[in-house]
Amino acid sequence: MGSRDVDTAQLQELFEPEKSVKNPFVPLGALATAGVLTAGLVSFRNGNYQLSQKLMRARVVTQAGTVALMLGTALYYGKF
Repeated sequence: MGSRDVDTAQLQELFEPEKSVKNPFVPLGALATAGVLTAGLVSFRNGNYQLSQKLMRARVVTQAGTVALMLGTALYYGKF
């Protein structure tokens, strides 16, 4: 039939989902970030503003660490 014929193997390769690489520390980092955020919001609600401020700064550090883990994993495995 000409140029419109496509090999079945090529179609399967085209639509086959890529296997994702998983770093077990990324979910732990996300959980740590959520925990620090929750603790900071609770301390803010209770009126402990100094502790809340420290926890919000800690949240930024844990969040940055989690993003760094994600980017590092992507770079290591060549997915970025």
